[in-house]
Amino acid sequence: MKELVEYIAKALVDHPEAVQVNVVEGGKTKVLELKVHPDDMGQVIGKHGRTAKSIRTLLNAAATKDNIRVVLEIVE
Repeated sequence: MKELVEYIAKALVDHPEAVQVNVVEGGKTKVLELKVHPDDMGQVIGKHGRTAKSIRTLLNAAATKDNIRVVLEIVE
């Protein structure tokens, strides 16, 4: 899951070296914290949050396959 978020985020941003993904695990739920360069926040979130919602949809599809729950948090 972490690699998927990193791959997508690095493809979207202007500063791919600043992309960081931290995983916080708790039972059947994983929280992925995505940090990007401040200039790239708009690109990751998208208009009206559409890009972030799309990333979350892809994560949920992959997580369903592994029978876990994944939450994506975009951290400043």
